[in-house]
Amino acid sequence: MSKQHVLFVCTANAARSQMAEALLRDAAGDRFEVYSAGIEPKAVHPETLTVLQRQNIDTSGLAAKHINALQGIDFDYVISLCDHAQHECRTLSCSGKKMEWNFEDPQTRSSPAPFDVTLLEIRQRIAMFIEVETGQAPVNMALEPTRFFKSLSDTVRLRTLMLIHYEGELCVCELMAALAEIQPKISRHLAVLKKDGLLVDRRQGQWMFYRINPALPAWAKSVIAEVTENNVAYIESSLRQLASSGERPQRQAVNCESILSKSGV
Repeated sequence: MSKQHVLFVCTANAARSQMAEALLRDAAGDRFEVYSAGIEPKAVHPETLTVLQRQNIDTSGLAAKHINALQGIDFDYVISLCDHAQHECRTLSCSGKKMEWNFEDPQTRSSPAPFDVTLLEIRQRIAMFIEVETGQAPVNMALEPTRFFKSLSDTVRLRTLMLIHYEGELCVCELMAALAEIQPKISRHLAVLKKDGLLVDRRQGQWMFYRINPALPAWAKSVIAEVTENNVAYIESSLRQLASSGERPQRQAVNCESILSKSGV
């Protein structure tokens, strides 16, 4: 099956459209050939790359470009991500759909962790786009709300989830340093979170890494994300301790399907 061509456009091609390009390529690169461009392109914002890499999203090849550089391509989808880009999008060749999504620029928004919040918003919209345009709903696990919120009721477990969401992936030794807790206690709480389906793990050499279960339903992911991104002060001291803990284990690229199969999810 040939891939459909998707173009994301915003003003500077520095944050929102780069996030959308990376997220769609990561989630459905087998179905879509993804591009991004700007009306007045500037260099990709460093924080854009940081938040994507923290979620283990491949950022290789991301570079700002002007929409004129893509004029020869007939797109199946042209999607503007800001009001300024909407008019320019109407001039681009598109045999399919032209769509208008509008996300606030993370460089000017006043919310805590603005780039993380923007990434979450775009990720959720990308998931909806894939479901509607491919006719394939994401495969999510069943999760009882009472079980989910009970898992969050313990301070160590809540901080653990928030830290893992912020960092993308953490091992036991990193959590020990961040939370100033002994290994048996950290491992016990990780076991609970894994049993309840909130975390999955993978082994890399001598290290066991934990991350948010990608099969969690969207509402559960949103709760974890909203709690973290609007309460960064709650884990700020833990993040400082983690940053000052010395050399941390190197990670290999994460394959979510591999993680799920190994974890029995």
